[in-house]
Amino acid sequence: MVRQETPGGAAEQPRGAVIRDALGVGVAVGLSGFAFGVTAAGAGISVLQACVLSLLVFTGASQFALVGALAAGGNPFTAAAGAFFLGTRNAFYGLRLSQLLALPRPVRPLAAHWVIDETTAVALAQPDRKSARLGFTVTGLSLYVLWNLTTLLGALGAEALGDTDAWGLDAAGPAVFLALLAPMLKTATERAVAALAVVLGLGLLPVLPAGLPVLVAALAAPAILWLKGRRS
Repeated sequence: MVRQETPGGAAEQPRGAVIRDALGVGVAVGLSGFAFGVTAAGAGISVLQACVLSLLVFTGASQFALVGALAAGGNPFTAAAGAFFLGTRNAFYGLRLSQLLALPRPVRPLAAHWVIDETTAVALAQPDRKSARLGFTVTGLSLYVLWNLTTLLGALGAEALGDTDAWGLDAAGPAVFLALLAPMLKTATERAVAALAVVLGLGLLPVLPAGLPVLVAALAAPAILWLKGRRS
């Protein structure tokens, strides 16, 4: 299929291709909400609480971090702090998307709820604003609906599965997050930050309360950038 040319000369992504790609991302990632629902139930969180988290928080990594810290016996405030820190990356996505999408003001508060890794990736991959808006909307809508539906199904089905750790579903959240993160590590600096963060996070697990290692791991970025600045 040949791309159409916009009046400004930029190549416009065919509408069907944008929808297909956006739905592919939305469905693939949205189904992992089942793992969150099961993991949340295994951590002692009620079905209602799990569903409210997915409805209002709607950022998978933060949700998994929260229930993981609670399951490990962490303080609720520490667990919430770790989840909040992971979610702050969406604010930086929003700065870029606000310029790219240029949505009407009344729509922006609603659209901000869908600013996550997947919608940002799909929107930024488009060659023009019209395609970016379409990709963002389709990805956000399909992912939001599926994530919340599968969260409910996962939480309801947790009792039937029994011990969630025995099924390995406690590892589903980190696995999904790593699968999303890995393709983004394109430079040596980014890979160094990721490696140091893993070392800090895993190395401090035995000595720090649950939820704190992920906060300390955030120091990997400024540490690597400081070292890079000294070398240059």
